[in-house]
Amino acid sequence: MQILGIGSRINHDEYGKGVVTNVTSKHYWVTFMENGLETIELDSEFEIIEAVEDEVDTISFSEVEQSLISILRRWSDASSISPIADKWKGGKLILEPAGDLANKEIPIDTFFHKIVMVRDRIRVMEQKINASKTLEDQDKIDLQQYITRIYGSLTTFNVLFKNQSDNFVGERSK
Repeated sequence: MQILGIGSRINHDEYGKGVVTNVTSKHYWVTFMENGLETIELDSEFEIIEAVEDEVDTISFSEVEQSLISILRRWSDASSISPIADKWKGGKLILEPAGDLANKEIPIDTFFHKIVMVRDRIRVMEQKINASKTLEDQDKIDLQQYITRIYGSLTTFNVLFKNQSDNFVGERSK
């Protein structure tokens, strides 16, 4: 498989024409004329309009940055910044009760912020469990399984996140 260099031009069936702006070990970051920045798998189907032959370092700045963020999260209980998907910005969540009761409207940005806070607090709890000196290994494993199930229960909210790397991930099917 040929790895395209930064500056390569492609035509993607779903996103249209775009330019490769970054390459990681798994993805191309492509800025599309109609759809903005998207990440696509290296082995995605697309037409190559113009390939730029470059030495591509498959460990990108983005991956180094994500590694640093992961390390900082491990040692801090500070909240991370997770952007909301563009299509939800400024939107509202409408809760409609049965009967003649009034609807409740909540700005999606407010709801999203609460979801991110829940995710960050679960991550901190997970880190504290894993770092515990008093818990037995089996207890850590049992608690980690509960946390994984909690993440799985929250995957419905992944639609709100702009970046897939911010998503909740539950137990993966084998």
